[in-house]
Amino acid sequence: MAAVGETEQVVSLRGKVCLVTGASSGIGAGTAVLFARLGARLALNGRNEEKLKETARGCEEFCDQKPLLVPGDLVDEAVVRGMVEQTVAHFGRLDVLVNSGGILLMGTIENTALEDYDRVMNVNVRSMLYLTQLAVPHLIKTKGNIVNVSSVNGQRAFPGVLAYCMSKSAVDQFTRCAALDLASKQVRVNAVCPGVIVTEVHRRAGLSEEQYTQFLQRSEQTHALGRPGTVEEVAQTIAFLASDAASFITGVTMPVDGGRHAMCPR
Repeated sequence: MAAVGETEQVVSLRGKVCLVTGASSGIGAGTAVLFARLGARLALNGRNEEKLKETARGCEEFCDQKPLLVPGDLVDEAVVRGMVEQTVAHFGRLDVLVNSGGILLMGTIENTALEDYDRVMNVNVRSMLYLTQLAVPHLIKTKGNIVNVSSVNGQRAFPGVLAYCMSKSAVDQFTRCAALDLASKQVRVNAVCPGVIVTEVHRRAGLSEEQYTQFLQRSEQTHALGRPGTVEEVAQTIAFLASDAASFITGVTMPVDGGRHAMCPR
């Protein structure tokens, strides 16, 4: 009897048209490259066009069709509209939307400026809502699916990142509500909730190299598996949820956090 994988690939995205936001770095970039390896046809969004081109070059090693690049800031409604229009015009369809674009800003209840709160909520929540609304008519046609990138910060409270935690809680509830709204149309909606993942997001939020090193060391105690996670580990989970292997899963907010969501201080 042939082993699984010799005759078929359990997690496959072959031929699926996938739009990935936040693909110029971190989880979005890792997801794009993995999707290319799994046979997807890609439309990639990111704010940093040079970094986005780097991601595209990484994808081209594994796919016979170059990714379509749709760069721009997710808070720009014209960019978001163009992203969906260009993707469908180029490929003729849309099967998977990965909402990976997001930002992290530090701040407590005492010092979070309203403009910082607005920026976090606009990027992490409002833009996701708008892009998803525009993508839904096309996903209904293909009985496609959506994977949102949330965070353990949406499920557990942490000091010093007030607006970020609020935004990710909103993403979790958005995922569940949209899943129920679209279930009758056979469009699945799920989310991954990473713990600490080794990316540039914390440095961009203002941590110095020393602070970031200490933060990663601390993660060995705050994650049950004793380490922070990798981009590849999150991307693998996104790929599973986006694939037909997860055909009976919708409305989940899946922790990819080494057990952090289950931990309590002792």
